[in-house]
Amino acid sequence: MIGFLIRKSFYDLWDNMFKVVVLNLGFVACTAIPIFLPVLTDKFFNSTVLEIIVVAVGILICSVYLSAAAYSIRIISDYGMFHFSDFLKSFKKSWPAGLVMGGFVFLIFIVAAFVLPFYMTMEPPLAGLALSAIVFWTAIFALLSFQYYFAVYARLGSNIIKSFKKCLLISMDNTGFSIFLILNTIFMLLFSVLLAFMFPGPVGILLYIDEALRLRILKYDWLEANPGANRKKIPWDALLIEEREKTGTRSFKNFIFPWKY
Repeated sequence: MIGFLIRKSFYDLWDNMFKVVVLNLGFVACTAIPIFLPVLTDKFFNSTVLEIIVVAVGILICSVYLSAAAYSIRIISDYGMFHFSDFLKSFKKSWPAGLVMGGFVFLIFIVAAFVLPFYMTMEPPLAGLALSAIVFWTAIFALLSFQYYFAVYARLGSNIIKSFKKCLLISMDNTGFSIFLILNTIFMLLFSVLLAFMFPGPVGILLYIDEALRLRILKYDWLEANPGANRKKIPWDALLIEEREKTGTRSFKNFIFPWKY
């Protein structure tokens, strides 16, 4: 299943490279708000409160943008044709999820910028270290769980509370897979640095996670149709027959000169 996930994600990213690059360009433009505007705010106004407000607004904008991107690119995962008009339409449906996740990310920023440094200077040092460890492992658990958030909201319903619950359930039920997913995401993010986050970039990562969730849903559909089945022995070869037929295989020449085949 993992091998197929990587192959299909790569095919879809390659086939939609231009669109992914354009969406990534829009996100990079949005990141200028929380990254560069606070510097200007500090230079001209010298106000920490105003600087934090600017960071908060920037994070919310970036999060809403990613939410709209996740909502629209699921079309690609479903073997459909993505159009930029789909992205614009997605804002109306996805902005609440983006605001909520933006608030969550801003909370993490506050913890990292202010709470953890305070804990590290506490007396006695052991108490501060223990509190820092609790915050750190809580953040790791949240990262493993909520990496699915945008994909779950877009694919499994528009209820924010239920989306968070489903993220927790999916993560706890697929711990090994979730760890693999986050490690692969980190690798994609590091690779994106070399290309200035243009490709695969944040949007490519969202597509990859949506592909992963979409295939994982096949597992739950099968378990629902086969009550009492062994959850540790999912017949992936049988479940992916149709998916493999739709995706197909390609040679190196197919990628470089697709118009010849």
